[in-house]
Amino acid sequence: MEPKISRRQFIKAAGAGAAALTVPGCASISQKPPGQTSNSRLPNFIIIFTDDQGYADVGCFGAKDFETPNLDRMAAEGLRLTDFYVAAAVCTPSRAALMTGCYPQRVSLPYVLGPKAEIGINSQEQTIAEILKLLGYATACYGKWHLGHHTEFLPTRHGFDEYFGLPYSNDMWPRHPSDKSYPDLPLIEGENAIDYNPDQTKLTTWYTERAVRFIEKNKNSPFFLYLPHSMPHVPLHVSDKFKGKSKQGLYGDVIMEIDWSVGRIFSMLKRLDIDKNTLVIFTSDNGPWLSYGDNAGSASPLREGKATTFEGGQRVPAICRWPGKIPAGISCSELVTTMDILPTLAKLAGAQLPSLPIDGKDIWPLMSGHRGAKSPHEAFFYYNAWALEAVRSGKWKLHLPHSYRTLSAKKPGTGGQPAGYEQAKINLALFDLEKDIAEQHDISAKYPDVVTRLLGLAEKMREDLGDSSKNMTGENRRPPGHIPEVKS
Repeated sequence: MEPKISRRQFIKAAGAGAAALTVPGCASISQKPPGQTSNSRLPNFIIIFTDDQGYADVGCFGAKDFETPNLDRMAAEGLRLTDFYVAAAVCTPSRAALMTGCYPQRVSLPYVLGPKAEIGINSQEQTIAEILKLLGYATACYGKWHLGHHTEFLPTRHGFDEYFGLPYSNDMWPRHPSDKSYPDLPLIEGENAIDYNPDQTKLTTWYTERAVRFIEKNKNSPFFLYLPHSMPHVPLHVSDKFKGKSKQGLYGDVIMEIDWSVGRIFSMLKRLDIDKNTLVIFTSDNGPWLSYGDNAGSASPLREGKATTFEGGQRVPAICRWPGKIPAGISCSELVTTMDILPTLAKLAGAQLPSLPIDGKDIWPLMSGHRGAKSPHEAFFYYNAWALEAVRSGKWKLHLPHSYRTLSAKKPGTGGQPAGYEQAKINLALFDLEKDIAEQHDISAKYPDVVTRLLGLAEKMREDLGDSSKNMTGENRRPPGHIPEVKS
């Protein structure tokens, strides 16, 4: 009898040599996945993922009083996605969806994890890095992880060869403006803390320097680089080279430094002559933290921001660039999500999809500007933790009755100190997002058939993943990872 090995053991054993193999269910080079020609190598992939950057916080999406020339150039040379959604309006679940291609409720990571959390990403879930690593990709993550800080949950245990960054949000430290219970914030390299409460003015530069070194080191082999910046999550920090550079203040300075980072990535790709073999995706994990006022971004013209299921919480700026594969200067208003990135990259590389069901869909026809391409999603579901709060299908968005946090008429905070939120409630409400992107005019009474159809979609989703507001647990949730029990 042959010995059984786990998927994780196979990944480790396969290593770089896997590139020479045809993994069962995967396309070989000769089968020419969409991102390749018959004599080309596998494409490189870079995901740049910022933290709390609002819909209007990029020049080509309407930024004011600061400039983002590199991101604007990226859009001019590629694709701007105007209806791009994260699967949650807060950090951990949003990142879980990106890495696994699943709604965070499916992988049971619907809440923000803190330093006391004893759960994280389950080892049975396959990340983007893991499916690409089977094909011989070099993989690295530099920045904020936030899918569990215990060793078994770190990037190096989930497909990444290298990791350097913060295990969770940069405000989860003793200098928090209101919560002084946080322990010292670790800066991790690999699986070890190399510093505590690091100088955050250097984070963007540190991540960028490591990213460009990784690109240069792997210029002759396929690579996947995940660059999840800690900024512009509060507390805001910027290096001296960008301090005071924007008219908008510290927040604008921070975004300008992120834009500089993007420019450094593209400069390296062009210098190494691998620009045309590299797909770069830029987006944010959720909308702006509005209570921080002058230290927060803008979701204009969208309603509300972070931690809400209004558009300002989950619709984020997104840009994709791949010279020769993505037409220059195009825009797409079809509904797409971060969950779609995993299956799309898998198709481009000829990789096998995860063995467990995922929610994301291949969106390469949209990204490549295929005439007549439509969103592969019948509907998109907006969850807040375990509660289903809204559903979108086509241009229609239906809010289910729920409470939400809002500043309302309150003045936002200043100087890094947040203002307190108020609680408000929205009843069943239907919006036409093509005509009413700000979700101001409820037209549910005018379109009862649309309401009925969307309620039916919501009920199917409740059966699948549950809804705490209806006391439904759903049939298809998978458990999170747990730290091993210590035997006495």
